[in-house]
Amino acid sequence: MKKVLLTVLVACSLICAESYQVNTLSAKQLGMGHTGAGIKLGSESMHFNPGGLGFLNKTLDISAGITFIMPEVQFSSDFTKKEVNDKLGTPLYVYAASSITDWFSAGISFTTPYGNSLEFDKNWEGAGLLQDISLAVYAIQPTVAFKFLDRISIGGGPAIYFGSFEQSKALVAPGQLNPLMSTPLAAHPSVPGIVDKYKNTSAVSATLSGDADVAVGANVGIQYDLLPNKFTLGIAYRSEAKMKVAKGKTKINYVNESDIETLNAINPGTVPIPALDKGTFEAELPLPANLNAGISFRPIESLLLAFDFQMVFWDTYKNLTLNFSDEVILGVNPATSQYIHSLTSKKNYNNTFAYRFGGQYTVIDQLDLRLGVYYDETPVDDDYLTPESPSTNKLGSTIGFSIRPIPNLSIDASFLYALGFGRNAESGTKKDSNGSADGIDGRYEVQAWVPSVGLSFNF
Repeated sequence: MKKVLLTVLVACSLICAESYQVNTLSAKQLGMGHTGAGIKLGSESMHFNPGGLGFLNKTLDISAGITFIMPEVQFSSDFTKKEVNDKLGTPLYVYAASSITDWFSAGISFTTPYGNSLEFDKNWEGAGLLQDISLAVYAIQPTVAFKFLDRISIGGGPAIYFGSFEQSKALVAPGQLNPLMSTPLAAHPSVPGIVDKYKNTSAVSATLSGDADVAVGANVGIQYDLLPNKFTLGIAYRSEAKMKVAKGKTKINYVNESDIETLNAINPGTVPIPALDKGTFEAELPLPANLNAGISFRPIESLLLAFDFQMVFWDTYKNLTLNFSDEVILGVNPATSQYIHSLTSKKNYNNTFAYRFGGQYTVIDQLDLRLGVYYDETPVDDDYLTPESPSTNKLGSTIGFSIRPIPNLSIDASFLYALGFGRNAESGTKKDSNGSADGIDGRYEVQAWVPSVGLSFNF
C-alpha cells in the first residue's frame, strides 16, 4: 500500500490526450469538416492559413463565436461500467482583420486552440488515477499578409500562448485501506470502523492547479490561387511551443483527517500522505507543431469543395515530468539514499494525421448550407491508454449553415458528431518513474456532440 500511496500525482495526469488540441475554431468551417487551409476565409484565415489573409478585400472583417463541446466517455471493466459525462468545454474565437492596401492585410485573433475537460466520479474504480481534469490554453496572434501578382499570398505572425489547469486524484482511493484488515492492526477497536467507512469512498484526495508562463510560437502560411476563383492551394505551419507551469500549487482534501491521524498514531507510517501542499511544483507540456495543406475547388459558382490534410507532430511528447520543490519528499531512492522530489511518466506519443473533407452550397444569396466529414488518428499507443487520455481514432460528421439577413452580417451555426472507435487498456505495461502502473484494465468508448454558433461582419 505504501508503494501505491507514494505514486501520488502521476505527472501524466496533468493534461494529456489528443483532445487537448481543439479543432472547432470557426462555426462556418466546422460545418465543412473544419477545412480551411486552401480556402479564402478573410479574417478566419489567421487560424487556418495566415497566407489566405492576403486575399482579404474588406476594410474590416470580424468573426466571433463559441463552441459547446459535450463529450461522453464510457469506461467498463470486470467490476464496473461507468458513464462519464465530461465537463462542458466552450472554446472561443475572435478574428478581426483589415485590407490596408491592395497587397497588404493585417489582423489579430484570440482563440482557445488547446483545452481538455474530464470529470469522473470522485469514488470510481480509477479514482487513484484521476477524478477530474480541466485545461485551457489561450492564444493571441497578430498577423500580417502580403499578396503578389494577385494570385499568391504569404502571411504569418507570432502565436502568444497562456493558460491554466486544475486536476484532482485520490491519494487514498476507495478500498485502499482494506488490506489493513489482514494485519495485526485489525485487532485495534478503531480500525475496522475506519476501514469500513472508506470501502467505497476516497479518504484523501489532492488537487493540483497552476497558471502557465507565457509561451510563444509562430504560425505561417502561403496560398496560391491557381485558377482565380476556381482552384486554390494552401499550406500552413504552426510551430511547437512549450507551456511551463513554474509554481503550481497542491491542496490536500480529507474526508476526515482525524481518521488518517488515528491510523498513523496506532502504527506510524500506516497511511503516509506526502506533504504536497507544503511546496510547489513545475511541469512542462508541449503544444505540438502542425502542418496543414489544403485545396478548394468550385466546379460551379454556387458550390465550394475543400480537402485538408493535417499532420500533428505529437512525437515531441515523450515524457512528462513533475518536479516538486525540496519541501516535498515523495520517497527515498534505495540505491542512493537520496530523497525523491520528482515523477516522470512515459507518454511516447506518435505523430498523427487527420483527413478532412467539406462542401458548401449557396442556395440563395442569403443562405449557405455545409456538410463535412473527417478522420482523426490518435497519438496514444494501446500500452499508454489511461483515464486522463481515453484517446481513440475518431470519425466526425458535420453540418452547418449561414444566414445573411443583411449583406454585411452572417449568422453561422454548425453541428459536429464525433464517434471514437473503442479501445481496450492494459494497465500493466505503462509505468511511471516509481514503477507503478498509470492505467487501469478496461475498455473506453468515446463520443461527442459539438454545436457551434458565430457571427461574421464585414464592410
